[in-house]
Amino acid sequence: MICVLLLAAGEAWEAPALADLEAHPGVVVLKRCVDVDDLLAAVTSGQADVAVVSLDAPGLDPASVAHLRRHAVRPVAVTSVLPEDLDAREHAARLGITALVGRGELASLPRVVTTVEDVADTRVRDAPPVVEVDGDPAPAAEPGRLVAVWGPAGAPGRTTVATNLACELARRDASVVLADLDPYGGAVAQQLGILDEVSGLLSASRLAIAGQLDDRFPSVCRGVGDHLAVVTGLPRADRWREVRAAQVDQLLERARAHGQVVVDTGFSIEDDDGHDFGARPGRNALTLAALEQADEVVVVGSADPVGLTRLARGLVDLRERAPAAPVRVVVNRMRPSIGWSEKEIAGMVEGFSRVAGLHFLPEDRAGLDRAIVSGRPVADLGASPLVHALAALTDAAFPSHARGGAAGPSARTRLGRRRVRAGTAGRRSVRST
Repeated sequence: MICVLLLAAGEAWEAPALADLEAHPGVVVLKRCVDVDDLLAAVTSGQADVAVVSLDAPGLDPASVAHLRRHAVRPVAVTSVLPEDLDAREHAARLGITALVGRGELASLPRVVTTVEDVADTRVRDAPPVVEVDGDPAPAAEPGRLVAVWGPAGAPGRTTVATNLACELARRDASVVLADLDPYGGAVAQQLGILDEVSGLLSASRLAIAGQLDDRFPSVCRGVGDHLAVVTGLPRADRWREVRAAQVDQLLERARAHGQVVVDTGFSIEDDDGHDFGARPGRNALTLAALEQADEVVVVGSADPVGLTRLARGLVDLRERAPAAPVRVVVNRMRPSIGWSEKEIAGMVEGFSRVAGLHFLPEDRAGLDRAIVSGRPVADLGASPLVHALAALTDAAFPSHARGGAAGPSARTRLGRRRVRAGTAGRRSVRST
């Protein structure tokens, strides 16, 4: 049985096509989609096999087609022009669609839908690409690990953790992409002293629409040092409407091919008004897309009564919205004056969610102020308890690039652990469950 999503965008062929598809014994039409965004939301259910779309549907672009394929949905385009029309064929090719039904061929649509897997270049590819090594086929390089840094409202330090995590990883000679996907006020560029004349995120969105992102990915990144590439965020918060979740998916997929990926996200993971009615996905779609692709989510909370309450609620919400990815919790700005021990906070966190690890970052307001004013990561300013804690977090979040290898903590991390425990300004521990 082939399950189909239909997006006709008001074309005259919709009614006869729907009738032919529903009459076929091997086809079930799951939904008639309102627009491209409704289609992209519908494919995430995992129930559809084929999407029958109007070739001229507003908003249909290569990023949207790539989104369909990532969810194992094969596209079939329908056009009102003759099937041999060269412009239509070229348009479909630019979108990445080779199954095309033209005028006079509508009766063949059910057959095309049920045999689309046999059409060249429309299969969902599960096998990794193959490259030649000395004349022999060999698997291509593994894609990088993607870690999304998220946290509840209240500025718990998401951007600080994300930027310093990426910079510490780059210091270890790993190729890293740091992407600012915060739709409410990205600040990665400001923290790293980047003159954000052109938004990398908006540039990537436009290139994805044109089908050029894979070839021109380096143009959307700003280099920081030899190993860190930064995709800067929105220049104004109200421009989130210019970026679709499908374009974010394509950006992150391309970033993985470049190296390790760290994503700074927004705080809200709620569905926006109108989402259930097929309207354009809302502001939080950027954050949800990053969480969906993440290999691990680093959740940042602030070490104060309000911050810990928000952290507890956020962990429950995150478990409902992104249940697949492992969660690592970071309690930021830890200091003796709050009156709670690490053990007490660990008990609270474990009561709300099972986590892959729990980390404490000591308060270092003076060090962070100097780092932000100079546009540099805090590690560039010299050793400190916070620097050692961030290094230990990097070891855990990216074990293949841990100091001393993935088998265990490095000498630097162990030394940092002893120094932090001996200090009075703050403490750091890692607690695995």
